[in-house]
Amino acid sequence: MLTKGDKYLIIFIIIISLLSLVFINKSALHYGKKYVSIQVDGEEFKRIIFDKTVIGKTIPIKTEFGYNLIEIGDEKVRVIEADCPDQLDVKQGYISKVGEVIVCLPNRLVIEIKGLDEKRDVDYISH
Repeated sequence: MLTKGDKYLIIFIIIISLLSLVFINKSALHYGKKYVSIQVDGEEFKRIIFDKTVIGKTIPIKTEFGYNLIEIGDEKVRVIEADCPDQLDVKQGYISKVGEVIVCLPNRLVIEIKGLDEKRDVDYISH
């Protein structure tokens, strides 16, 4: 049987846990502005900062490795066309969160969403 003190302790621990979740979501996971980093063969090909002027824009990526057509949405990005055989990058759909990645191995293409605030990286959260 739980005593009155045990119940207060359980409630206190739950409240502290919820407050820490709110703190992490508001401060540690806030990256400010986001941008898309498009990399081909390990080198950055293009960097696009999300704003109202790029919504609906398509970006063709034609390299010696292949062709991809990238669409920029409202703070999200996807591959809408590719000449790779498996089409996994097209099937993946939109990505919108910092750290999410679309990869097309045959075309050596990596599309990653990054935050402009470099202090808010994974190491910042884990330390």
